[in-house]
Amino acid sequence: MPTLHGQAHVRRLRLLLTLSLVGVVFTSVVILIGAWTRLVDAGLGCPDWPGCYGALVVPDVERASLHSPHAPLEAFKAWVEMIHRYLASTLGLLVIGMLLLGAGLRRKPGYPWKTSVALLGVILLQGAFGAFTVTLKLWPQVVTLHLLGGLSVLVLFLWLHLGLRRFAKGAETAVPKRRLTPLWLAAVALLVLQLALGGWVSSNYAGIACQGFPTCNAQWWPEMDWSEGFHLTQTVGPNYLHGQLHADARTAIHQGHRIGALLLGLALLALAARYWSQAHMRLWLGGLVIAYGVQLGLGIANVLMWLPLWLALLHTAGALSLVLLLALAVWHWREPATEVDDPTRREKEWVHV
Repeated sequence: MPTLHGQAHVRRLRLLLTLSLVGVVFTSVVILIGAWTRLVDAGLGCPDWPGCYGALVVPDVERASLHSPHAPLEAFKAWVEMIHRYLASTLGLLVIGMLLLGAGLRRKPGYPWKTSVALLGVILLQGAFGAFTVTLKLWPQVVTLHLLGGLSVLVLFLWLHLGLRRFAKGAETAVPKRRLTPLWLAAVALLVLQLALGGWVSSNYAGIACQGFPTCNAQWWPEMDWSEGFHLTQTVGPNYLHGQLHADARTAIHQGHRIGALLLGLALLALAARYWSQAHMRLWLGGLVIAYGVQLGLGIANVLMWLPLWLALLHTAGALSLVLLLALAVWHWREPATEVDDPTRREKEWVHV
């Protein structure tokens, strides 16, 4: 006969598995809406935080002018910004809810409690970056860190889901995980670097600083100001909407992103070639190479078509796919190959006397 205690734990674990997967999808949506917010210049649609002109919903023009006469209300941009905030806040509540749900399981061997706590820490930090994005008027450093923070939340939700699945299957926790080789570490580091470069391009409005491909402004190596383009101690205070850098600095940022894309592609191809012989890795390595090819094509198309909104959003979605696929590849590389075959083992341990 199953015990009530065991049944409760099984139901809780199933709910956590579902919610963690929902978290992966929901975080992707929030990141894409954040990108849309920036692309339609709505990042400062509300001049304050966490409210909008001192209200929890977008107010009318009269109230907005009384609150912030220096920042005229543009209702569309304000609503875009607030929708992003509402969704991000809901994501934070989801993280807190999952932490509370998992508290009763935290002492069981193999339960990914540390990942749950790390997810809460990162989501709180991400909320702070969201506030700084507005209060520091789209300072590029904060905008870029805000993007990386969102991607960190995405990876942690995925890691939590995979950890919960492993826990539910009753995988042997005593088997040590494989260490990442230098090639794996290089691929991860280059992807993080490329994501940061993409955020830097976006936050400095350098997406079309180079016209044409494969050349840049009809030159293979145009005039560029690298020191100004990557001057990370820019002044806090100016409004960075539409950027503050001159053309040569933006060109350097754009070219840096192109160089980063080349290096990342070489690393992913080397990774696939090196570990293709391992059958259980082919799905993830093949997916990575295909996703990189698609992402490269989207980047080129954005330049040639002058950065249309829909294509820029697809480029962001391509970045999310690369992050998820590399995270999955790393997980399957590190996990021991020997897991129990019975996916209901954990349930049987809990619900049968």
